[in-house]
Amino acid sequence: MFNFKIYKAYLESSKPRVVLLMIFTSFIGMLLADPLHLNFKILILGNLGIALMSLSAGSINQLLDQRIDSIMQRTKSRPLVSGVLKTKNVVLYASIMAIIGFFILYFYINTLTAWLTFGSLIGYAFIYTIYLKRSTPQNIVIGGAAGATPPLLGWTAMTGQIDLIAVILFLIIFTWTPPHFWALALFRKEEYFAAKIPMLPVTHGEQYTRVHITLYTLMLTIVSFLPFIIQFSSHFYLIGALILNIVFLYYVIKMQVSKNNFLANKIFNYSIIYLSALFGFLIADRYLVLLADVKSFA
Repeated sequence: MFNFKIYKAYLESSKPRVVLLMIFTSFIGMLLADPLHLNFKILILGNLGIALMSLSAGSINQLLDQRIDSIMQRTKSRPLVSGVLKTKNVVLYASIMAIIGFFILYFYINTLTAWLTFGSLIGYAFIYTIYLKRSTPQNIVIGGAAGATPPLLGWTAMTGQIDLIAVILFLIIFTWTPPHFWALALFRKEEYFAAKIPMLPVTHGEQYTRVHITLYTLMLTIVSFLPFIIQFSSHFYLIGALILNIVFLYYVIKMQVSKNNFLANKIFNYSIIYLSALFGFLIADRYLVLLADVKSFA
């Protein structure tokens, strides 16, 4: 018998909103790789394989974080903590998702994408969750590499190789991750302290964290201009990136000056909009440039 509540709980255990953002960036990576000759088989099966392995990684993360999740206010209602799902069932669910996802990528896309995605799963679900998250305040910086791979995976799915722009797409998310998560950690400092997680605000204090959020946001601003600098994108993208970075820096500097941690939550929410819009500008710019080239040729 179909039980909507149970199926919804399994999906919630996989962090679907995070996975949705990841798939959006992998989809953009695919479109950027070859915008005029779209391979719909790769678009569909590639994103499906990446999504399934990402869902698996999210569930493994929640499996291993049950103690922490039961302490923190924002996570204590998760399916495993609330008892809606049993551990053994989620282990089976995560295993099936990972196996099917890897099978799709390995046999229908290419081996490079399959192994890179598998490496991302191991990096996030095990190395980050078991070791980095619990042992170092630099957990987000180091572990962020696993979460930064989706646009790179989308690119390799289409091309079968790693190119400069694919590395830049990776670097954009890699440098975006610290200010994104440190803003959340700053806003939820007491919860991380109670859960004994060595996030930067807990180990080094609020001011130290605010300074590092500012530094990484400045770094992100520079990295986000790289597609224009290497002449992959045009002035349309540059203007869009400039506006997004000005707003980001405004919030960060305002928080730095005012010492107001409530702005950290606003920064966390804006950072999601920032990343989505930045990749949106990238693909829109790509098609506008191609359209201009077609018109000039005609």
